[in-house]
Amino acid sequence: MVETIFKVGMTCGGCSGAVTRILGKIEGVSNIDANIEAKLVKVTCEDSVDNQVMLDALLKWAEASNKEVQLIN
Repeated sequence: MVETIFKVGMTCGGCSGAVTRILGKIEGVSNIDANIEAKLVKVTCEDSVDNQVMLDALLKWAEASNKEVQLIN
């Protein structure tokens, strides 16, 4: 298992819920910790999960909701 961290411009529970639902649909993702205050999302997943797949899913949401998303590691 690996941990990937994203900086996400979440401002409310709706944002964190959306991010959690989006990432939860990706096969191999086992845990998602969305911290609204820190604007960080920590994703625990199998080694086979491509960070770009997760980033692309979040960027699609970010564009629709006018939020910022960055891959930290």
